[in-house]
Amino acid sequence: MKALLIFLPALFLTAAQARVVEYNLEVAEQAWSPEPGIKTVRALTLNGGVPGPTLRFHEGDIARIHVHNSLKHDETSIHWHGVLVPNAQDGVPYLTTPPIKAGTTHTFEFPLKHSGTYWYHSHTGLQEQQGVYGSIVIEPKGGEPVHAAREQVVVLSDWTTENPHEVMRTLMRGSDWYAIRKGSAQSLTGAARAGAMKDFWERERMRMPAMDISDVAYDAFLANGKRAIQVPGKPGERVRLRFINSAASTYFYLESATGPMTIVAADGPAVKPLSVKRLLVGMAETYDVIVRVPESGQWEVRATSQDGSGHASVLLGSGELHAAPEIPRPDLYRMDYMTAGLNDMDDGMDMEGMNHSAMSMQGMDMGGMKGMDHGKMDMGGNESERPLAPYSKLHATKSTAYDSSHPRRTIPLRLTGDMERYIWSFNGKTMAEDGVIKIKRGEVLRLEMVNDTMMHHPIHLHGHFFRVLEGQGSDAPLKHTIDVPPMGKRTIEFEADESGDWLFHCHLLYHMHAGMARVFSYEEQGPEHMPQMGEHAEDPFYAMIDGSVQSHMSMGMLTFMNSHNDFFGTWDVGYGHHEEDETMYEIEAGWKRYFNPNFSTVLGYRFTNMEDEEDRAFAGFQYRLPYLVWSSVQFDTAGDLRLGLAKSLQITDRLGVFGEARYDTGSEWEWTLGAEYTLTKQFSLVTQYHSDHGFGAGFGFHF
Repeated sequence: MKALLIFLPALFLTAAQARVVEYNLEVAEQAWSPEPGIKTVRALTLNGGVPGPTLRFHEGDIARIHVHNSLKHDETSIHWHGVLVPNAQDGVPYLTTPPIKAGTTHTFEFPLKHSGTYWYHSHTGLQEQQGVYGSIVIEPKGGEPVHAAREQVVVLSDWTTENPHEVMRTLMRGSDWYAIRKGSAQSLTGAARAGAMKDFWERERMRMPAMDISDVAYDAFLANGKRAIQVPGKPGERVRLRFINSAASTYFYLESATGPMTIVAADGPAVKPLSVKRLLVGMAETYDVIVRVPESGQWEVRATSQDGSGHASVLLGSGELHAAPEIPRPDLYRMDYMTAGLNDMDDGMDMEGMNHSAMSMQGMDMGGMKGMDHGKMDMGGNESERPLAPYSKLHATKSTAYDSSHPRRTIPLRLTGDMERYIWSFNGKTMAEDGVIKIKRGEVLRLEMVNDTMMHHPIHLHGHFFRVLEGQGSDAPLKHTIDVPPMGKRTIEFEADESGDWLFHCHLLYHMHAGMARVFSYEEQGPEHMPQMGEHAEDPFYAMIDGSVQSHMSMGMLTFMNSHNDFFGTWDVGYGHHEEDETMYEIEAGWKRYFNPNFSTVLGYRFTNMEDEEDRAFAGFQYRLPYLVWSSVQFDTAGDLRLGLAKSLQITDRLGVFGEARYDTGSEWEWTLGAEYTLTKQFSLVTQYHSDHGFGAGFGFHF
């Protein structure tokens, strides 16, 4: 009791002496462009710019930040990424903090208990992609343990002139347009040029759609809102670069023309200095690196997008430019990125565990996977050229081990997805389907994450640091975000030492928006407590239309879709090829339910004036066969059976061919062959022969 009486006054005195540091942030909409030559669009700015200002503090300060929402109609929010704050200050709308309504102000206030490089961003809709992000620097007590003559915050981001909601709709519809724009679309002639015909057909046999490193084609990659920034630096000086990847969906490789970089901090906390030639940085990760400016010239530190479609530059010093090395683009035909995680995993790849749930989500056949030579397949065929994150080499500066007396529990999490319908999930369930993981205060949770997909996922935990378990032992590094590579495994653990509800999600913005999220909810809130998950648990519908108008016929489909459902209307209208020049039509309306990428059921009604047919209801299913051939079976109320097969094949990046044949016990055979050449995202040229309507040509449209 005597000790407590001495301690309490000291505690109150410390709190009273803590420095309050105030900032004002205004979220507004205005016309903005990173630089001349890039289309000006309506962006969301913070204090008039993108990114927002750097908020600087010292460890032990109290942050008081007034966020003013100057938007006309929309809510906004700010999350303090990586900063340990009270639950109510975390900034996730509805879950922890009320959304900031249009025309209102919300004041955040929290003590700063640790130092490092962090950032802040909106957690509302897709506002992060539109510009609502900025940086945070918290100086440690006593100064940085590794000295540098100067420092520079570098906020990396990706920029699109499209509305992010249109980007999301494009991804949901499975469009190939972004791959075409980036020059990464796979095709038969592309495979031949790459000497990868065997790989191309093996992928098709395994029912795997053509994949890409990155989902979106961007107009620019930025450092502090520009394609290139200048940083002063005298010869011989050591410069600390505080890199923050605030991109919505882009990993970056960092490399410096000055030579190897020294990592001194990762996700905020200091680490034992580690020299690296090339560094992969996932979305939401931060790294402090030290570079030394050589004797003369201007030296580039380059951040190259993982898919090789562009880069941003930091230019140190002045004089003749010394460019950073080019990073080889990935070999997508040989799917080298799929198994990149194998060479840097503590336990390797859990192939047996993936056998059913994983491969069914991607439409893959394990027989083909087992035939791959995993030992020889990594990024670009050479790990040193396209390395993974260096987690196994990172060491904390002191022990991070938890007290052995804590109860421990292991939670297996599979990272699952369907790229074609753009469903992203944990354990095969989206946030809307299964959103809550209950935890107990005081326990240590070990998360064993196995990535069953062919994409990298940067996984972020709110409100806690976790230990990255890559064989380091007691000095495992502390992080808040971790990359889980394709077909790879990561293991982390954290102590449940908070209260309330905390978001856990993929920080690829569009993956989170599509359902790849959970809430860790502390049980002390009671058995009846259910988190208010707001928009994070929504499963919105998107509308789209695809069709063609040709000289002899028109066909197409109007769809309202969400993750597992299509409500559709189709038309097939032929004119001018029949004996009496009668217009022939078949129009369907119905509902399709997707159970996995390879199987769906359908229920609908058909209107027709085709010969020997009549209006009728129908039901059936579709199943994808090897080599990406779609089969269909339908039964109708007239007692007829309809069987069909359909296949499309990309010849070049823009030219594809397609064919379909079906047999109906009432109307017998019908078939078609055609070709389509993509002009733009919305339009294409089409030519087609149809057994009922003859030959013709015209244009296709996709909206």
